Amino acid sequence: MTNAPLSIELDGAAGVTVRRRFNAPPAMVYRAHTESELVQRWMLGPPGWSMPVCEMDVRPGGAFRHEYSDGADAGFAIVGEYITLEPAARIVHVERMLLPDPTPDNNIDTRFEPDGSGTRMVLRMSLPDAGIRKAMLETGMAEGMEASYANLDALDLSEFKG
Repeated sequence: MTNAPLSIELDGAAGVTVRRRFNAPPAMVYRAHTESELVQRWMLGPPGWSMPVCEMDVRPGGAFRHEYSDGADAGFAIVGEYITLEPAARIVHVERMLLPDPTPDNNIDTRFEPDGSGTRMVLRMSLPDAGIRKAMLETGMAEGMEASYANLDALDLSEFKG
């Protein structure tokens, strides 16, 4: 089974659901979302961007900070906290972008479901209102997410023993 690009659906007044399939099993896709060494290799957005800082305290109540750079003079950070972690199955977290002021909270529930020999990821975002959702979607979020997920597809997750 091959991977299809992500799909995005609007949910209610301020929600977004993202779906994407990966060829790796749920435990490996979960690891790729929770181990900083892996996250720093794939969660990069469009070509030319990097994540020079990837700090993750992966436990309920733990914080994370991802700093992005385009290699020139543009950059931003995403910070947040982990709420719920169910190994190989689910991550619930809150995140906000620093642009430099923080954006409103984006509550995210990500589930990793077996799909044949791969994983179907369903990521649900709950934003404060429709205006914030609209602004987020206009940033090219979908393109950046799909570029990152294509990077994840290209990783050989089996090389990371854990």
